[in-house]
Amino acid sequence: MNMQESYMRRCLELAVLGAGTTSPNPMVGAVIVCEDEIIGEGYTSPYGGAHAEVNAIQQVLDCYGDDAAAKLRQSIFFVSLEPCAHFGKTPPCADLIAKYKPQKIYIACLDPFAQVDGKGVEILKNAGVEVEVGLLQQEALWLNRRFFTRVQKNRPYVILKWAESADGYLGKEGEQVWISNAASKQLVHKWRAEEDAILVGTKTALVDNPSLTVREWQGENPKRILIDKLLTVPKEAAIFNDEAETIIFNAVKTEWSGHNKYIELENFDWYLPQNILYQLYLMDVQSIIIEGGAKTLSLFIEANLWDEARIIKSSKNLGEGIKAPHLDGILKESVKVSDDELKILLNM
Repeated sequence: MNMQESYMRRCLELAVLGAGTTSPNPMVGAVIVCEDEIIGEGYTSPYGGAHAEVNAIQQVLDCYGDDAAAKLRQSIFFVSLEPCAHFGKTPPCADLIAKYKPQKIYIACLDPFAQVDGKGVEILKNAGVEVEVGLLQQEALWLNRRFFTRVQKNRPYVILKWAESADGYLGKEGEQVWISNAASKQLVHKWRAEEDAILVGTKTALVDNPSLTVREWQGENPKRILIDKLLTVPKEAAIFNDEAETIIFNAVKTEWSGHNKYIELENFDWYLPQNILYQLYLMDVQSIIIEGGAKTLSLFIEANLWDEARIIKSSKNLGEGIKAPHLDGILKESVKVSDDELKILLNM
């Protein structure tokens, strides 16, 4: 690995530190190098805060005082995503970098957002900064797959998740069955902390009574999404507790009641997954985990509205019950989680 790749990998490592906090902004890391030494680095603050480039530059200003501007002019910048070129919650990062006129900037990939998309590069080039795009591009695209999906497809990034027995069952009809092990349970809570929302259907809410919160990992609870056509889930259900916001898609009413939001969908049974994802896109939801049950998972599979599937295969047999969905996808990874096996599939 050459030094340029090493510095960009550091950008990607930094970017991940913003997981679960930056949405609907992307996760970005920035590294500033002067005379083969890192003098500043940063990652995107929680939504509404400073971007990675600003935090990296501020570190240089704090460390070098009156010498900082000269250091920045002699530096090479590394950024995992094209610096923004528009005023949003914060001013344009491209303008700030251009002000200091570094020798060169390496950018892993362009930002497809219409108000950026090449404009950040243009600002930098017009300021006389040498720009190179494409260093570790595939890794950067994967890192921000949620952001790119929302911008390019006008919907959240969809992650299917389920646990199945060794003989291929999700559980037993009308009965709560715990299939995966304790380590897998903790991993699922980590995933919840990394995504914007998590969705279940009526039957899962009634049978399992899940709270869908982060209890065995540090992080924010995701928005809880419930599909409940006729509002049959009782108000005492755990999914309605005050630990997180809950959005209930239904065919009865639209009403805001504290942290619970009821959204009536006309022609409820027509294009249901498409309508739900578009409504969530309008709410700035960038990613969602579909936890089930079988009917809900099948809705998204049959509509081909999924990007990634995380399937936990237990070592236990159930012998009978609700069959796990069949899914065609590209295997990205297969790992052991104690005595469970986790398979990650991609919809390519």
